Amino acid sequence: MSRIVAIVGRPNVGKSTFFNRLTESRKAIVDNLSGVTRDRHYGKVEWIGQEFSVIDTGGYVHGSDDVFEAAIRDQVITAMEEADVILFMVDVTTGITDLDDKMANLLRKNKKPLLLICNKVDHNDRLAETHEFYKFGLGELWPISSQTGSGTGDLLDEIVRLLPPEPVKDENEEEVKLPRFTIIGRPNVGKSTFLNALTGAERSIVTPIAGTTRDTIDTHYNLFNKEFILVDTAGIRKKAKVHEDIEFYSVMRSIRAIESSDVCFMIIDASEGLQAQDLSILNLAEKNKKGLVILVNKWDLVEKDNSTMEDFKKRILERIAPFVDVPIIFMSALEKQRIFKAIEDGLEVYDNLKKQIKTHLLNDVMLKVIENYPPPATKGKYIRIKYVTQVKTKNPTFLFFCNLPQYIKEPYKRFIENKLRENFRFTGVPLTIFFREK
Repeated sequence: MSRIVAIVGRPNVGKSTFFNRLTESRKAIVDNLSGVTRDRHYGKVEWIGQEFSVIDTGGYVHGSDDVFEAAIRDQVITAMEEADVILFMVDVTTGITDLDDKMANLLRKNKKPLLLICNKVDHNDRLAETHEFYKFGLGELWPISSQTGSGTGDLLDEIVRLLPPEPVKDENEEEVKLPRFTIIGRPNVGKSTFLNALTGAERSIVTPIAGTTRDTIDTHYNLFNKEFILVDTAGIRKKAKVHEDIEFYSVMRSIRAIESSDVCFMIIDASEGLQAQDLSILNLAEKNKKGLVILVNKWDLVEKDNSTMEDFKKRILERIAPFVDVPIIFMSALEKQRIFKAIEDGLEVYDNLKKQIKTHLLNDVMLKVIENYPPPATKGKYIRIKYVTQVKTKNPTFLFFCNLPQYIKEPYKRFIENKLRENFRFTGVPLTIFFREK
């Protein structure tokens, strides 16, 4: 399970700049996905051997002051509930504002580890100006400059110290070895209905209200003589106000479940088609190198002719490109149509995820492909790929050794990936390909 650090604060205090410094300027960064929810950012950071997820909660839809403040409040509350460590950022150049005060009042009720960060302390003269923030009574103050990086090293040391220990994976060896299939998607697309249809029991509460599910629910399952864990991801809380920020909550609740899964069943609503938030959640699974099966639910409610399914599939593939080697199943969880086909494809994707190709076979096939279609010469220099091997990692990763790896462009990498898929069948699995000098 991932450990989450949330950056909260009013707009324009430098949260995004700080986030970018953590996720872009550190060589150990694992991944960075922008726009998970509107202009939210989600990324993974590694510091002194410790890995954690960081979320920038900045950016809100424009509206009246009341709506604006409600959105601020809701996001702080969400961070208080879901994050392991909260970073409350203020701006030394403006001093304490009314919004800062309101956020501080909320955060005083927080029982999670909290760090008060005073940003834009770009030179020593501003250190004296940070003292007014002690008025909040939130403990020690951490002066930093997101722009220059000053103070961020010490702050990261403290974050790592406050994070809970990484879970011990051998606590339940039998369960850990079982494949984990996580059901993901926007609220109210039928995630819990799908789980209930499979288990034949009301394992999850199902209502037509978006976001009924509050916690991830694990179900031990046996099908086709295979055992695995089904995880129904949390959607969002039932919302009382129209303007509450539901997307942020949805993604924040799903991160841990996605990261600890092997294969994600991405459910979309056939009556609504592929929405922007569907793409955000799908990208989250892909960037974390998880197996993927797309389930188009409520297909029984769609008026159909001979080409409806193919046209729908074509539109999905156009929007998820370039990762298009993904099973797409049209189903109805409510009517229990094609739900077992979903599991069958999920098991196949899991096998693909764990597939190891013998080095001699890999070289026999891929070197012949490369010989027939070598990388184009650059600046009059010819690139020669001499050897390929699969690296033992959680997802299929291939290492190609060549004389001039820096000259291999993205289109050729895509060609190599397509040929790996064509020859060795990696449907539903993101591939990682590196070119190294030898």
